[in-house]
Amino acid sequence: MSGIYLHIPFCKQACSYCDFYFVTRTSEREHFVQQLLKEIYSYADTQNAEETVKTIYFGGGTPSLLEPRQVEKILEALEQIFQVDSREITFEMNPDDVTEPFLADLRNLGVSRASMGVQSFDPELLKFMHRAHSSEEALHCLELLSNSPFESYTVDLIYGNPNQSNEQLETDLNKLLPFNPPHVSAYSLTIEPRTRLGKQVELGRIAPPEDDKVATHFDIVNKRLSEHGIKRYEVSNYSRPGCEAHHNSSYWEHENYLGLGPGAHSFWWGEKAYRWKNEADLRSYLRDEDSKEKEQLSLQQLAEERLMMGLRTRLGVGVKELEKKYDYILTDRQQQYLVKRQQEGKLKVDNRIKLTDKGIKIADAIILDLVTLY
Repeated sequence: MSGIYLHIPFCKQACSYCDFYFVTRTSEREHFVQQLLKEIYSYADTQNAEETVKTIYFGGGTPSLLEPRQVEKILEALEQIFQVDSREITFEMNPDDVTEPFLADLRNLGVSRASMGVQSFDPELLKFMHRAHSSEEALHCLELLSNSPFESYTVDLIYGNPNQSNEQLETDLNKLLPFNPPHVSAYSLTIEPRTRLGKQVELGRIAPPEDDKVATHFDIVNKRLSEHGIKRYEVSNYSRPGCEAHHNSSYWEHENYLGLGPGAHSFWWGEKAYRWKNEADLRSYLRDEDSKEKEQLSLQQLAEERLMMGLRTRLGVGVKELEKKYDYILTDRQQQYLVKRQQEGKLKVDNRIKLTDKGIKIADAIILDLVTLY
C-alpha cells in the first residue's frame, strides 16, 4: 500500500477559500483521537493491513492543533496494525502553532516532513484569506523550520487572489526564497461555491481574477522558483531534485491508499477497484455512526482518471501503460487532437504524453478535451 492519510478536522477559524471538511470547535480533540485510534484498529487482520505502508500523511484541517502525545498514540496504533516501512511521514502545520519544542517533538516521533501553510506574507492578503497567522509569524516559523532537524519540508503559497498584483507575488517570493525551501506547493486560488469566498463572488461583492492574470502569476512562480533550482514536477508542486513528495505521487499513479478520519477518501485496487469516502461529519464520526460511500470503478473510469492526474505531472502518462494496465487505446480523434496540440507547443508525444509549460497553464481544458473525444 502506498500510504495512509489521516484527516485532522480541527481549525481555529475558517479560511475564506477552503472547502475541505473542518470544524472550529477544538474541544473534542481528545475524543476524536480516541475514535481515530478505533478506526485504525478496525483494519486489524484485513487485506488492507497486509500491504506495506510507504507514506503517512497528517492533513486537515490543522494537524498542528494536536499535542505531540496524541500524535505519538496515532503513530503507535498505525505501527501496531499495519506493516509500516515509511519513507515519508508528513505533518501539516500552521505558522501560529509552531514552536521549536513542537518541531523537535514531532521529529523525535518519526515525522520526517513538515508542510507549512504560509499562503502569503502580505498582511492584506492574509486578512482577505482569513488566515489565523500574521506575516511575522510566518517568517518566524520558517526561521524555526530551516534551523530545525527537518531536512524535508514544503511551504504552501497561494497566487491568483482577486486584486493581488504581480508586485505582491514577487514580494512573497522574495521573502520565501532566502530560506531555500526544498519544496514549494504553489496553488492558484480556486473559488469553491460553498466557501465564504464563493458566496462573496456569487453575490457580486468580489470579482474573480481574470485568466490572463492567473497565467501571468503562474509564469512568475515558475520562473522564480526555477531560477533557484526548485523545478515544477506537477501543476502546483515544485521541488529541488530528490525532494519530491512521495505521498502525493501515490494518488497520481493509482496506488492503494487508505483515508482515516471524517471526510477522508480511500482507494483500493485489488481484483476490482473501489473508492470510498468517510462521511464528512465529526459528530457522526465520534458516535461511530460514520457511513462510507463506496463506488466501484470501471477500467474506463480509471484510465480517464490516470490521464487527468498524470497529465498534470512532469512525467505525463505512458501510452503503453494506458494500454496494458487500463486496456485503453487512444482513438484516431484523440491522436489527431494530440498532434494539433503538439504543433502548438502545448504538449509532447513520443512513448509518453507530457504537457509543456505552455500547455500546463491550460491543463484542465486539454485534459477535458482529450477524455471526451471518441
